[in-house]
Amino acid sequence: MSGLAKILTLRGAEVSGSDSRESATVAALRAMGARVAVGHAAEHLPAGASCAVVSSAIRPDNPELVAARERGLPVVHRADALAALMDGRRAIAVAGTHGKTTTTSMLAVALGSLGLDPSYAIGGDLDEPGSNAHHGSGPIFVAEADESDRSFHKYAPEVAIVLNVELDHHANYASIEEIHQSFETFVGRITPGGTLVVSADHPGARELTARVRDRADLRIVTVGESPDASLRILSVRPRGMSSEVTVALSSQDGAARDTLTFTVSVPGRHYAHNAVSALAAGAALGVPAAELATALGTYTGVRRRLQLKGAAAGVQVIDSYAHHPTEIAADLDAIRENAAGGRVLVVFQPHLFSRTQQLGTEMGQALAAADAALVLDIYPAREDPIPGVTSDVIIEAARGHGGDATAVAAMSEVPDAIAALARDGDLVLTMGAGDVTALGPEILARLSGVEASA
Repeated sequence: MSGLAKILTLRGAEVSGSDSRESATVAALRAMGARVAVGHAAEHLPAGASCAVVSSAIRPDNPELVAARERGLPVVHRADALAALMDGRRAIAVAGTHGKTTTTSMLAVALGSLGLDPSYAIGGDLDEPGSNAHHGSGPIFVAEADESDRSFHKYAPEVAIVLNVELDHHANYASIEEIHQSFETFVGRITPGGTLVVSADHPGARELTARVRDRADLRIVTVGESPDASLRILSVRPRGMSSEVTVALSSQDGAARDTLTFTVSVPGRHYAHNAVSALAAGAALGVPAAELATALGTYTGVRRRLQLKGAAAGVQVIDSYAHHPTEIAADLDAIRENAAGGRVLVVFQPHLFSRTQQLGTEMGQALAAADAALVLDIYPAREDPIPGVTSDVIIEAARGHGGDATAVAAMSEVPDAIAALARDGDLVLTMGAGDVTALGPEILARLSGVEASA
């Protein structure tokens, strides 16, 4: 929503809105000229408003939404607004159960570093320039396409990326078959003659490819380590908190394939796959692959995606947005490669009661890979509690798989708990999609106190 507000403001629209609290995002929007109120009230809806833009997270009884309907104003879903902003641009839509924000960010940064000045709308803030959206002068628009509420069916991209397909968002999808059908509908929205960039390795993505491969007006580029991938990843070599990736470009005649080697400035195999998907999508729009590969090396990360928050008392604190079992396992694997013998300690905050009800056991299994995990109460976001669904299911599953997991009821207890647990050389991950991210600075401050007194 904040990204839409930024782009609309930059395009000259009068934008107003509200948020639950003050934040850097609110301050940035005000600095751009938007009017942002704190708290939700009917009087925040301006007299001259022409429409109200909402996301699926906005409840029907939101007072500003109620006021808009009472006035007879059009109520526009954020996906419809984004689709309108993309109209007339060469759109790249990035979809998948995991990795959307990182891949969209990588592509936006790479295209920007090549002087193409793309517009973009991303679900997280880039390290550089620190924003989640931009109104560019170039013809390309890169957007994250959200499957959670099926809103990605609104877009008609020239190029679509599908990184993976797994069951998630259980409040909206009853089965994996519904997920497959939803992604198939999304791919059906690619403009005639357009390109689908899709994982050659992920089982759900391979299933999607099989479902759409007969579409005559669609070019399909597969990406991954599988021998049959169009853009094949030959190797991913850890280099500290980055990776060196080598890929083989596709060949139409069976001849030896050219190779490219480039650096991805975040660790982990899954981030390397994200980067190669971004490479394939940019190349589908005619950007030279070799130039894109070099430009991808300028990507420095996106906030909350294995973002280093700082170090104190010899302990690094890293923030992770991972909240699905696959994401948890991938980030722990990436960090383990770079732990250099230190322990990996996790502060995990489950996100959504519905997700915990369906995937809590798998979350615990993934967390068992940490040397120790402190597990907070569930962050509800837009959901009401589900009777009997608590963090205990995650803790029990982690312990059942040999993990060291402990419940922590209050976030205020975490800094002291980490200070008592951590030692020189350890890495601490604050992990989850809720407000657990706020703990990083507090943990560092507490560790600094330990360091000063030692």
